[in-house]
Amino acid sequence: MILSLLCLGLAMGARGQHGVVERLPSEILDIRAPSARVSGMPGSMQIQDRSCRSMPVADVRSRIVNAAVQEWAFFGSTVLDYTDAQVSAATRSSLGSRWSLLDPEQSVRFADSIAGYWAAAPGSDWILERQNDNWKTRGVSTRWRDPWSAAFISWVMCESGLGDQSQFARAVAHHTYIDQAIRARDKGDVSAVYQAYDIGEQAVMPGDMLCRGSRPAYRSLDERRNHLGVGARTHCDIVVKVDQELPGFHVIGGNVRGTVGLKLLPAERSSNDFLQAIPYGNRTLFAHLKLNAGPLPLDALDLSPTMQAAD
Repeated sequence: MILSLLCLGLAMGARGQHGVVERLPSEILDIRAPSARVSGMPGSMQIQDRSCRSMPVADVRSRIVNAAVQEWAFFGSTVLDYTDAQVSAATRSSLGSRWSLLDPEQSVRFADSIAGYWAAAPGSDWILERQNDNWKTRGVSTRWRDPWSAAFISWVMCESGLGDQSQFARAVAHHTYIDQAIRARDKGDVSAVYQAYDIGEQAVMPGDMLCRGSRPAYRSLDERRNHLGVGARTHCDIVVKVDQELPGFHVIGGNVRGTVGLKLLPAERSSNDFLQAIPYGNRTLFAHLKLNAGPLPLDALDLSPTMQAAD
């Protein structure tokens, strides 16, 4: 499966560079493109629509996974493998010192999509204004000045029907909704759709999220509990497949080397007979945000409309 994913990434990525890979029509997948939320060109782009749909939580797992997978394909299906040390080293070597996987032409193509992600994050107008200034002074192909991974997560949740902030705290930074999930578990808040667990406490399912911290480099929820409400450099990815054979997790996140990317994360079988994430490279996951919704097949990635259409 890893080889097929890598091949798909190369194939779809090559097609994406020529603008061939497009989002599915709404009659197949009812998701509105993030670019529809903004207007204007880089340098004068404006947010026009911040609205979010409110939909039943029963099917939210599939909506979250399907939205993330479609964006991954639209951005070129990048795959970064951290489950094998040799593959990981080769991947890092092939990337060289480039910060972004996107070339200038792609950066222009995806500008309004990333701006659309920001539209789902409350209080983000200043970020787009600063990016407009960046485009004016450095050119329309310049990368985004501000990390947009939390904006991507916010858009996925917004488009998946979690329009109420009490359900999911969309924000410009991951720590806001991580803290919401910690408080939801600690206080028994059933309105929030995610609850936070330490790695290995609960079985991971597609639609859940796995999170790490870089500054500070958290190792547990208790370490974050001591900093609730305080800013931190964190990152979360959406689980789209639990791979028992690998073993590992297929996760999709935003601003992964400047793109929407899929990572293969290593795992081991816990004493409770489910897979739990393990450190990879110099990175340690500290939080498992578990979605309070019905189950989804572990191979949800393969069953998504985007992957089915690619077959």
